[in-house]
Amino acid sequence: MNVTRSDSPSGTSLARIVGSSMIGTTVEWYDFFLYGSAAALVFNTAFFPTEDKLIGTLLAFSSFAIGFVFRPLGGLVFGHFGDRLGRKKLLVLSLLMMGGATFAVGLLPTFGAIGIAAPILLTLLRVVQGFALGGEWGGAVLIVSEHTDSARRGFWASWPQAGVPTGNLLATAVLAVLSAVQSEEAFMAWGWRIPFLLSGLLVLVGLWIRLSVSESPVFLDAADKAQQRSTPEQPPIVRVLREQWREVLIASGARFVENVCYYVITAFVLTYITEQLELSESVALNAVLVASAVHFVVIPIWGALSDRFGRRGIYLIGAVGTGFWIFVFFPLLGTGSFALIALGVTGGLILHAAMYGPQAAFMSELFGTRVRYSGASIGYQLASVIAGGLAPTIATGLLAAFDSWVPIAIYVALGAAVTSVAILFATETRGSSLHTESTAETEIAR
Repeated sequence: MNVTRSDSPSGTSLARIVGSSMIGTTVEWYDFFLYGSAAALVFNTAFFPTEDKLIGTLLAFSSFAIGFVFRPLGGLVFGHFGDRLGRKKLLVLSLLMMGGATFAVGLLPTFGAIGIAAPILLTLLRVVQGFALGGEWGGAVLIVSEHTDSARRGFWASWPQAGVPTGNLLATAVLAVLSAVQSEEAFMAWGWRIPFLLSGLLVLVGLWIRLSVSESPVFLDAADKAQQRSTPEQPPIVRVLREQWREVLIASGARFVENVCYYVITAFVLTYITEQLELSESVALNAVLVASAVHFVVIPIWGALSDRFGRRGIYLIGAVGTGFWIFVFFPLLGTGSFALIALGVTGGLILHAAMYGPQAAFMSELFGTRVRYSGASIGYQLASVIAGGLAPTIATGLLAAFDSWVPIAIYVALGAAVTSVAILFATETRGSSLHTESTAETEIAR
């Protein structure tokens, strides 16, 4: 393997780049997880009222899943223009789209006010969220990966990933505070709108910081070389699917159980604890709150370990560990003890972080610069449709059909097997150069 070092910015510049990507990702995932939490706690009655509350929850989670369906489309569109125009412009656009859609959710009339138009409008806004988030991840991790050298890429590129638990932490914390200080009637009537409206302020902060970031030097160098060629380039999507379809499938497979377990542990768990175990919402929210704080800490630790021991080995620890832990997770929830419930959720997210920490560097290193945004985004988002997006819906359906956690655990374990196979088929990417314009050069660099 050829190991080269990319141009590394100064410490202050790198901190600003990492901070801007992480803050932007935090804002976007705050918006995204807010919808997921509200789907479990509010939307089943406010927008999808039925006689059977579990069916209403199933419908609410179905609207949650629709956002995931549009994530690959967002990845395609943002990836194409991100590879042509640069990472920064597309990151600003994705932030504005996500923030605007989330703010609008906070203003929506409920089913009781406008009838069937309410869930339709809610679903359309969810589509915008999914489309925007489909383009956000690739740009956020690439702009960091392409500013750092190969020796510590796993560590630095994991920080935008840490924006995910930070966003979840903020969303869960706001909902927990509101549910604690408000009566259930007030929260269901209007209190749930407050965190959606607060996203407007968060977007302004994220936008201000993100606009201060410089474009990726790796991208600028590749774009200059492309302009000097006499022959026009094929669209990035055509090139990556023709030359690196194997890497796209590996990236998608690598995400499978990472995506499934995350949404079972952080979104479906709210329904399981409140509906199946008949415990209070605060127990579920606080358990996720504690686990998300630990998740934030361990993501960069796993990323740093992947710099030392390789991406594949660390990733396999997370995938295999998740397949076993899920059979411990549900019995811990069943004890009804807050400490053991928090332990179950925290253990699951620590193993999730073993996959999520190295993931940004791993996927960045799979593709050439001129197709990297497209390749990483498509591989990342394809799994979102059948993995993360459907996970709460499938888990809720299995619970309704079997009245048992065992089929849900088997579902997650099968996902762990899929991810393990994908990682075993991958080559080790640690130390790869990102100064590769084409997919062919990427293969040679390994």
